[in-house]
Amino acid sequence: MSPTPPARRLRLGLPRRVFSQILLMQVAIAAGVAVLVTGLFLAPLSQQLDDQAMRRALAIAQTTAAQPQLAEDLLSTRPSVDGPVQAEAERIRKASGAEYVVVMNMDGIRWSHTDPKQIGGRVSTDPRQALAGHEVMQIDNGTLGRSARGKVPLRDAEGKIIGAVSVGIEYDSVRARLIHAIPGLFAYAGAALAIGSLVAYLISRRVQRQTRDLAFSDISSLLAEREAMLHGIREGVVALDRGGRVRLLNDEAQRLLGIGEEAVGHSLDEALGEGRTTDVLSGRVTGTDLLTVQGQRVLVANRMPTDDGGAVATLRDRTELEQLGRELDSTRGLIDALRAQDHEHANRMHTLLGLLELEMYDDAVEFVGEVVGDHRATSEQVTEKIHDPLLAAVLVGKATVAAERGVALSLSNRSLLPDRLIDPRGLVTVVGNLVDNALDAVAGTFNARVEVELRSEGRTAVLRVRDTGPGVPAEQRELVFADGWSTKKPPAHGKRGIGLSLVRRLAERQGGSARVTEANGGGAEFVIVLPEALTEPGLTDPGPTGQASPDREPAPTPPHPLQPPGGEPESGDPLASGRTSERDVPQESQAAAATKEES
Repeated sequence: MSPTPPARRLRLGLPRRVFSQILLMQVAIAAGVAVLVTGLFLAPLSQQLDDQAMRRALAIAQTTAAQPQLAEDLLSTRPSVDGPVQAEAERIRKASGAEYVVVMNMDGIRWSHTDPKQIGGRVSTDPRQALAGHEVMQIDNGTLGRSARGKVPLRDAEGKIIGAVSVGIEYDSVRARLIHAIPGLFAYAGAALAIGSLVAYLISRRVQRQTRDLAFSDISSLLAEREAMLHGIREGVVALDRGGRVRLLNDEAQRLLGIGEEAVGHSLDEALGEGRTTDVLSGRVTGTDLLTVQGQRVLVANRMPTDDGGAVATLRDRTELEQLGRELDSTRGLIDALRAQDHEHANRMHTLLGLLELEMYDDAVEFVGEVVGDHRATSEQVTEKIHDPLLAAVLVGKATVAAERGVALSLSNRSLLPDRLIDPRGLVTVVGNLVDNALDAVAGTFNARVEVELRSEGRTAVLRVRDTGPGVPAEQRELVFADGWSTKKPPAHGKRGIGLSLVRRLAERQGGSARVTEANGGGAEFVIVLPEALTEPGLTDPGPTGQASPDREPAPTPPHPLQPPGGEPESGDPLASGRTSERDVPQESQAAAATKEES
């Protein structure tokens, strides 16, 4: 036999749902209030009815004692059932609805009573206060039972007290009025309770819709899970109210935006200041996966409105992805340059092989010498003008890429930059971005040229990049520096519109400026000014790139043991030839790595 299942234990307590708990509590409150109000109303009602009955009895007694004939009859007659005092008292009792009207002398002997047998007898209650000239109101027991009584002195024509008048109101009638009032009072209380219950139900239904019919324990769990999720995910979350004020910031959002908990309760303009990030988060700029730059971070923002008129914005950090994308672009450029160099090297080897097979040994020697001398001259001419090895490497590498794309990349004769840069990697980032943009602008055009000028003015570094492309319209010369703004097709690894924004931010971070104008002869000219970019003359730069002091002359670049033999140079410009030995390729990789760190 299977074991008997345990009996289910009956659980008593509040229901789990928020709707049920709120409804039950509100109905209980309404019922409690109705009972309390009913009790508070009934307690004084009984006293009020007693007081009204006593005052009525006193008023009848006062009216009776005010009749002069009654005092004369009391003095001139004896107590009798047929006497004039009894007749007058009975008339007043019947007319007023009182239970009794008793007229007594100074000894307390009755001259009138409802029960004729009581006439001539002494009153059952103490009449001394009334006979002493005081008016009395009381609830007391007498020969006719419990009644509300009023007693007043009876005076003769001269004002002398000769007796008293006592009038009683049946107390059962008072109780009957109280009992009669209770059903009506309960009806009002019941109606109030019904209305309160209906209102409680409607409020509870609204709460049920707003809480999705959850239990309090579920809400507590959801709240704990929400806190854990918001502060545990690696995406920034910013919640805004309908007024655009920050009401929630998780840890990642504080890190990405560079603000703290003090921003909660303030508007985005107050917390972040003016800029594209504020415009994106506040909804002034609409779209999905919007790029923005905050500080040194590249962020992707999405904004979703909420039902209460606010919004929730999410932020993703794309800084590393952008760095990897730029490194990938640089690597692709190097691959293209190496492919072109490999093709050119094969042609040279074939030429050298042909000269040797034709036994033209002097021509072969001359050919090799020209090729080796051309590469050596190119490196020497670049390093004579650009003393920083990272910048020299990136320019030589870009020249190779430019030659592959059919663009003449040249270094201005005015260029002269000593080896005293404080932040060479930052300048490598600026040069790399501007040269890449210039190459993209002029690629495929007739007589495409890009000119780079790097020079120093005291401790200020000035960079100019000119191209022969279509240029930048005047109305777009500020837009080109905005986050996410670009006219180019996005690459496979991400979005454009970050390079020039980073250039301006790097320049402004050093107190400089970045602007674009129209170049002489057409095209665009980007001008970057970096104050305090160089150390004082005579000081050795302790930077990580290992630059020497400015007084040191650049060492001549030795030929690489794997350099191919000579050939005819394509141009006399040190960068326009586009030829770079394998020795230069690692330098471009070094510059790309530096660019990656600063992007």
